[in-house]
Amino acid sequence: MYNYIMNILQEFDTIAAVATPFGTGGVGVIRISGEKSFEIIGKIFSKQNLEAGKIYHGEILFENKVLDEVIVLPFKAPKSYTGEDVIEIHCHGGINVIRNVLDAVLKNGARLAEKGEFTKRAFLNKKMDLSQAEAVADLIHSKTRNFASKSTKNLSGTLGNEVKFIRKNIFDVLSKIVAGIDFPDEVAEPEYEYLTTEFKKIINEINRVLSFANSSNLMRQGVKIALVGKPNVGKSSLFNTLLNIERAIVTDIAGTTRDVLTETLDWDIAITLIDTAGIRDKAGKIEEIGIEYSIQSAKNADLVLFLYDASTGMNEDDYAILDMIKDKKHIIVANKCDLTQKRNDNAIYISTETKEGLDNLKSKIKNKVYDFTPEDTEFVTNQRQQDCLMKCKESMTQALQAANRKELQDLISIDLKSALLFLDEITGEVITDEILNNIFDNFCIGK
Repeated sequence: MYNYIMNILQEFDTIAAVATPFGTGGVGVIRISGEKSFEIIGKIFSKQNLEAGKIYHGEILFENKVLDEVIVLPFKAPKSYTGEDVIEIHCHGGINVIRNVLDAVLKNGARLAEKGEFTKRAFLNKKMDLSQAEAVADLIHSKTRNFASKSTKNLSGTLGNEVKFIRKNIFDVLSKIVAGIDFPDEVAEPEYEYLTTEFKKIINEINRVLSFANSSNLMRQGVKIALVGKPNVGKSSLFNTLLNIERAIVTDIAGTTRDVLTETLDWDIAITLIDTAGIRDKAGKIEEIGIEYSIQSAKNADLVLFLYDASTGMNEDDYAILDMIKDKKHIIVANKCDLTQKRNDNAIYISTETKEGLDNLKSKIKNKVYDFTPEDTEFVTNQRQQDCLMKCKESMTQALQAANRKELQDLISIDLKSALLFLDEITGEVITDEILNNIFDNFCIGK
């Protein structure tokens, strides 16, 4: 009981946190939210009686010291991000400056915000639904411009509006069923043919949203591309070339790469490029560990680039590696083509030294990557939302089957009510504390 009371009281605390990443920068933003926000800024800011909608320039003062020259933006509830009184302090971006200003705020009545607590309060104060709150996290963590653009649509309510549309259609049918049950003398129960027609429409609409699930997951998680082959075939050179940076060490010594290196590229879809140790039979103990990692990386990758030395051609070791990845999506890459005139139609010939064939390889990779996802994704959903939609679909399918059998409409209404509850979990109309906390634990502090 004591913990419950403390949690309730904590919801009404005034909170504060740094809203920008720690580090050296031009500006650092500290956000305060809660009923004491204006009281706190009044104690430490050189300007008094702040009005919402105006911008103030002045100094942060604490213990008779000037901590920084700042810009202060005041917002009055409910016209703020959280729906509460909010103060934003824009100070200089040095780590110690930010810490000093935040410390002054905390010592004057605020507590440090928990992960995602600002957005959680925005949801609790009905400034956004839960699908929009989750879109905030997607925007923060998006690895590509494309995914950021799709997440922005969810933030503006694209997914939430679609869920509300489906919910309205279910609710309309449920209302007619309930009216027919509760007022049989005044209202006739809807025809079963009407029910089956409406249920099919609703299921088709749910399927339309779910049809984008795979592409949503790929945009969120990205595509893993592993470079595999024998030692000294140019995997690390190609890795550096695709990244356009000198990330991996390149030498003529076989077995230079002992570990797995990963970097992310933005090709509309997030590409995780994986450089692996050369695979060979005779190797030292440390290199053997790296080779084991290479084999595992190839197994877990969505696409494998198999490299061999075009100047020497493929031997038994190359064929053994190729056999290992034969069931994976793969591209055969013949490197060092500048050292030979031989050509094999099954391979893409490149030279990481002269850059010959690299544009062709990039085009081939992109085509393979885009095979994973359609060109346009109307709805972006996460795993939680997809699970709710699937459960809603199951309830509607049960209702359809019951309508086909012409069962009592009172029983059919139970499935419709269940479907509504699963949709309400997406927008947060019905949600447990456990799910809510799990969602906002994935946010960063300050958002």
